[in-house]
Parts: sequence; C-alpha cells; structure tokens
Amino acid sequence: MSQQPPGSPAPQDSSTLSALPTLRVAVLGAGTVGGEVLRLLAQQDAELAHRIGARLEVSGVAVRDLGRDRGEHVPASLLTEDAAALVRSADLVIEVMGGIEPARTLLLDAMEHGASVVTANKALLAQDGVSLYEAADAHGVDLYFEAAVAGAIPLVRPVRESLAGDRIQRVLGIVNGTTNYILDAMTRTGASFEDALANAQQLGYAEADPTADVEGHDAAAKASILASLAFHSRMRLADVHCEGISQVSAQDIAAAERMGRTIKLLSIVERVEEENGERISARVYPALIPDHHPLASVSEAYNAVFIEADAAGSLMFYGQGAGGSPTASAVLGDVVSAARARVHGGYGPRESRYAELESIPLEELRSAFYVSLTVEDRPGVLAEIAGTFSGYGISISTIHQELLEQDEQSGEQARAHIGVSTHRALESAMTASLDVFSSTATVLSIDSVLRIEGE
Repeated sequence: MSQQPPGSPAPQDSSTLSALPTLRVAVLGAGTVGGEVLRLLAQQDAELAHRIGARLEVSGVAVRDLGRDRGEHVPASLLTEDAAALVRSADLVIEVMGGIEPARTLLLDAMEHGASVVTANKALLAQDGVSLYEAADAHGVDLYFEAAVAGAIPLVRPVRESLAGDRIQRVLGIVNGTTNYILDAMTRTGASFEDALANAQQLGYAEADPTADVEGHDAAAKASILASLAFHSRMRLADVHCEGISQVSAQDIAAAERMGRTIKLLSIVERVEEENGERISARVYPALIPDHHPLASVSEAYNAVFIEADAAGSLMFYGQGAGGSPTASAVLGDVVSAARARVHGGYGPRESRYAELESIPLEELRSAFYVSLTVEDRPGVLAEIAGTFSGYGISISTIHQELLEQDEQSGEQARAHIGVSTHRALESAMTASLDVFSSTATVLSIDSVLRIEGE
C-alpha cells in the first residue's frame, strides 16, 4: 500500500465532491489581492469544499477594464463590467476593490438579494460600517471583514469572538506596514523621511500616492474598527485623532536613539475611567517607545498588536499586515466561515454596540511628551522654558541641550537645540505651552512634538 507523503493533502473522493451543493461566489476586484483570492480558490477547491460542506463556484469577477491583462489566475471568461448583475445572483460576495463607491452600493445590493459579504475594505467599514451592519441584520446574512485590519494576522475574530467573554481595556499596535517600513529604514540607515519613502515606493511597499499611509488615514480607519469591536460602541472615524509620520525627521530618530527609544506609528484604542463612568479614545500618532518594548523590534513591513484584557491579560499578535497572499489568506478564512453558515444554518457574529460609550476628545487625555525646540543660546532660556511648562502643570523629566554650529562672522544670535521629555500631562496643557513658545522670541522654532508610550 502506498503511503501519502507527509504534509500533502488527503486524497479527495470526486463522487463525494460532486454530491455537495454549490455556492456561487462573486468577486469584486481583480487586483493584487483579488488575483490571490482567485488563485487560492482554484488551488484549494477540493479542500475548501470538504471544510465547508459545499463547493465554491466563482460566478464572475467584476472589473473596471475588461481589456487589461490580469494574469493566469484571473480567467478572462469570468470577467465582467456588470458588477450589479453579478452580486444579485451570488450566494457570497468577496469585495476587494476598495474605495467607498461603488463598493458600498454593491454590497448593500448584494445583501438585499440574500448574499453574505466578505470585505477587506477598512475605509468603507470605518466610514459607513453602520449601513453594512444594519443591512446584514435586516436581510439575515453575514458580514465578515478579518482582512480589513492587519492583513493575515487573526485580529478581528479574536476581538469580537475569542475575547467576547472578557473586558478589553486597551489595544495598542502597529497596523500599517508602509509606515513601519519607512520608520524602520530611517532608524537603521539614518535616511531622511523623503529618501526612506522613495525606497519604499521602489520596493512596492508604498503607493505612488502614499498619503493614506504616511498621514495615518489607513491606520485611523483600522483604529475606528478596533475600537468599535473592543468596546461594543460605534466609534466614528471623525472621532479618531490622526497624525502621520511625514514630519518625523532624522533628528527625531537620533534623539530617540539617544534616549534608548524607537519611533513607531501607533494605533491606540482604550477605555478611560472617569468619576462618572468611562469613555473611549482612539488615536493614531508617531510615538517614542522604549527599545525593550516588544513593538520596538517590529521591523520592515510587519504589523504587531497588543491587547490588554481583564482576565486574559496581555496578548500579542504579530505577522504580515499587508500584501496579496497574506490578505487573501484572511479573506479565505472569512469565506469558509460565511459559507459554512449558509450550508449548515445559523449566523456569524453580529454587531455589538450595547455599551454606546462616548469618545473622549484628545485634549482631555494625559500623555507624556518629547518636545524639540531650537532656541537662542543665552542665560535664562532653560528657566523660561521650564517656567512655561510649570505654569501649565507640566513636569519635566529630562532635558538635553546641544549648541548648534554657527558662522562667527555672521553676527547672528547663537542657537541651541533643546530636547525636553515630560511626565504625563493634559494634552490641552501641552497645546497651551506650545502656543506660548510659538509667540516668544526666545524659541526660534518648535521642531517636533512626539508622545511617549509604552512605559
């Protein structure tokens, strides 16, 4: 008797497969992710059928341009420009086209006609997830979106299912691979932001228009989704404080190294306990974290997320947060779940928003800061700066001063660079202090303001 090689799939009985029911799958989009989804569906068709209890038949692939060559994994015979007709005849719809419209209209139409939906569209979920949730409930279908946050990393399912019996306090992590690659390159090589971005674009880690990534919009959309799931409340994208990394300089990277810290773009969602109850915060910004913190060692385009829960304690999720194959892996996991529900009955997880916690404005939060200033080099400057901070209730942790080079023949006032680290203080107090610094002749420029996390 011949033995099956280790690690190979179990032999499939074609007669058993042919007896299984068929589910029609419509795919919206045939780009990098869509092509990988189609490849995996074809490559693993028999195994998926046995796992689900039904065969998956791709009924069509909606694209904007029929004439474009999309590679061997996207058969031309499946392509159509009539996405509306395609979704109305499907049992499952996989949306990997991106954007708000026509994706939103197509998914609502698909659910109205009885199709369950799997989407990787974080922008749509963050901006108008409410409509999708309500449509799924109204029409008795499922809405899955594991691939919308952190690519292949299983994060959405643990938050809304595995930890459903726990109380999540905080989620903190790196959820954008492009910005992590850029900051990692700046740290390792001393490159400027512009040079590191150009290199990321050459390697395909950054888009030709990198705005959504480098200005934090992509990470903010993911923070909105995570906050809504973790805290059983609808978190509007407009309530997520968002700062990007385009202003992070080589000088900031050097200062971080001097302090034994690393700069990362962090997405943070957390409960804020108050006398009269609690509110929630969602924010995205570049922050200094200690070199010994696990997130500091997350390199290149990888993602990593910490979850802090009352009973489970601290959990860390790490892996590839973007790319065709990793994202397609998450999509296929959702497809299997949605398909099983259709075959065997029942529904997947629904929206949970019983808590309806309000968001807290950034200015009411407390943070530790690193502030970089260029000042006149003369007696009394440090005392003025310390006095301004003190006047707004901000306590200084450390000060680093460095005299800047100047041409002695120029007659210009000597200048110095000052880096100030503070203890935790109100965001509004820091804003008021910076307003004072921007209007005084002593401070020649406010070079950067970064928050300190992970301590």
